[in-house]
Amino acid sequence: MLPDDALPIGEASRTPRAGHRPIVLASLFRFCHPPPFRIAAMSDLASRLDQFLSRLEQWLPPQLTEDDWQQAVAFRWRKRQSLFGNIGYLQAIRQLPPIHLDDLKNIERQKDAIVANTRQFVHRLPANNVLLTGARGTGKSSLIKACLNAFVEEGLRLVEVDKADLGDLGDIVEQLTQRPERFVIFCDDLSFEDGESGYKSLKSALDGSVAAQSDNVLVYATSNRRHLLPEYMKDNETYQHTADGEIHPGEVVEEKISLSERFGLWLSFYPPKQDEYLNIVAHWLRQFGCSDDDIAAARGDALVWALERGSRSGRVAWQFARDWGGKHGKPYGGHPGAHQGEPA
Repeated sequence: MLPDDALPIGEASRTPRAGHRPIVLASLFRFCHPPPFRIAAMSDLASRLDQFLSRLEQWLPPQLTEDDWQQAVAFRWRKRQSLFGNIGYLQAIRQLPPIHLDDLKNIERQKDAIVANTRQFVHRLPANNVLLTGARGTGKSSLIKACLNAFVEEGLRLVEVDKADLGDLGDIVEQLTQRPERFVIFCDDLSFEDGESGYKSLKSALDGSVAAQSDNVLVYATSNRRHLLPEYMKDNETYQHTADGEIHPGEVVEEKISLSERFGLWLSFYPPKQDEYLNIVAHWLRQFGCSDDDIAAARGDALVWALERGSRSGRVAWQFARDWGGKHGKPYGGHPGAHQGEPA
């Protein structure tokens, strides 16, 4: 047998001599049983790391759990400032909007059209993106929320996205595409000024470069503008007049109408006539437990209320009913604890 010093250097270094064994054992003992001051230092380090991670989590957006997906009826796309800039995330909403299809009066044609389209969608049949346009307060947003109430048990979910966040549509759809639910991306009060970036993002989504990647996503948008972009008198100068008297829109006009044309279903809303407005007032007053005599007594006040605001609409009717019912001690829904949500 060769002596240790006859072994190659590497072999000698890996072969402990008998005299080294106590040293090795002592080192192992110290590693496994560090002195108290080292234990305290390690504990302090662990505490500091835990504090650091807790603070870091405050800068990161919350992640949806499977329980969130199961119990939420709607979502809102939010932005949070972080170390990496603004990060978007889906905020779960578990409470249904307090509006139902039966609450919406004098828009039967629009109601039937969007209900049929939504039913096709939740049944996994072909359906269109929808643009709802018209005067303010005529029930555009309320109709979309009422559709959520009507089809939530069949898997419909709403995702509300602000105009400023339309550039994130690709990220949003990516989170939704693997889910079994059916999602309507809801863009409320949508309109653009010249040069706004969200216009291009929405246009791309409706063209199919984003939304078409997932058959469980549609876009429902409301706007006071039919074509979503401002129209100026100077735009008329771009029209072309042919020799046979025909008029063709120029590139500027074509570009402005191109976005709205990408919605397959257009629904227009108009201010109600006086009798229709009073019928809406009567409906909401009944929700406050008012009798027919109360409703008849409130007619004159309801007309003055609308005149002072320069508008007759479902929203104005709701606001009047809420004011009149409150002044006369009529709790919403017949009991004081009922939820009071404003139609849009």
